[in-house]
Amino acid sequence: MKKIFNLTLVLFAALLIFSCRNDDDAIPEDVHEHDEIGKVVLKLTNKADAADVQTVNVIAGVADAHLHLHAGDTYTAELDFQIKHDDHYHSSDEIVEEKDHHFITFSPANADIVVLRAANDIVRTDGNKLGMKTEWTVNSTQSTGKMNIKLIHGPTSVNQNYPSATNQLGQTQGGESDVDITVDAH
Repeated sequence: MKKIFNLTLVLFAALLIFSCRNDDDAIPEDVHEHDEIGKVVLKLTNKADAADVQTVNVIAGVADAHLHLHAGDTYTAELDFQIKHDDHYHSSDEIVEEKDHHFITFSPANADIVVLRAANDIVRTDGNKLGMKTEWTVNSTQSTGKMNIKLIHGPTSVNQNYPSATNQLGQTQGGESDVDITVDAH
């Protein structure tokens, strides 16, 4: 009788342990809920000629125009990330609301473009500027000039002063690209 009681107690304890165990090995759910960015609007305004305004819309990675940049000129650049609802796009406040979870990098190719993050840009709590508003000084471009822009979500570290404080293309460690676009810039 004592063996049956002990066996019953062991089975009950095992059942209790396994039914109450924490499922630490389960794959966690993605807690980053957001709408997909379907359109990026890049607007450049020549600081020396306010009538020289250029806008490029990038939808599904395809730009509807290219930038006509003039060597020696400086442009203010503004990015607008938009999400699609039904048959129209609208600006997303999510990037600004989650500024500490995002960072924008710039990478010119076949073009000597110096990027500075604007004084009125969004500032993350770590002191780095997000990159929504920048100034581009064009030293030179080639007919194959391009500008790559990435919106990185969840970087573990960011550096707005990469490669230098006077050319803030930006650099990240970790994270993933929410947006990765390339625009012709010549």
